[in-house]
Amino acid sequence: MKITSTHIPDVKIIDPVIFNDERGFFFESFNQAVFEKAIGRSVFFVQDNHSRSFKGVLRGLHYQTAPEAQGKLVRCAAGEIFDVAVDIRRHSPTFKQWVGVHLTATNKRQLWIPEGFAHGFLTLSEEADVLYKTTTYWAPQHERSILWNDPGLAITWPALDCRIRCSEKDSLAVTLDDTEFFE
Repeated sequence: MKITSTHIPDVKIIDPVIFNDERGFFFESFNQAVFEKAIGRSVFFVQDNHSRSFKGVLRGLHYQTAPEAQGKLVRCAAGEIFDVAVDIRRHSPTFKQWVGVHLTATNKRQLWIPEGFAHGFLTLSEEADVLYKTTTYWAPQHERSILWNDPGLAITWPALDCRIRCSEKDSLAVTLDDTEFFE
């Protein structure tokens, strides 16, 4: 496994070693010891989620407040997405900065998004299956959303040949300046 820090050092890109032959492929999608060494702390995942989205669907930007803040390890098992993590930790030197990574079934890349970040993705292929592990359970009373096109964040989402579709909840989300930050 190759683990790379992004320009926001707490957000990591994980590229697995893929073994291909005439039968197909094999790769280790998660290794607790390697993962914890790379991020420098113990992490305990409690929930695995799987979503399927169609082209142009944008999910996010979601996060949970303390004490139910979530870290996420995200990968795309089918199709392609543009995955985004936004630093919403008020006292962080990278506060309001974002990282965007293409995750595909072909590259098998993963993105580690620690607690204190908002997360969202845009589906680029006709459909995509996204799998992610979380460090806490879904807690609706702690769930928050930031507007995906918040001008204060200026996320450069990929251009598509279709309109972007999101849930009513995500369409009604507020800007980062109007939401709760992490301290």
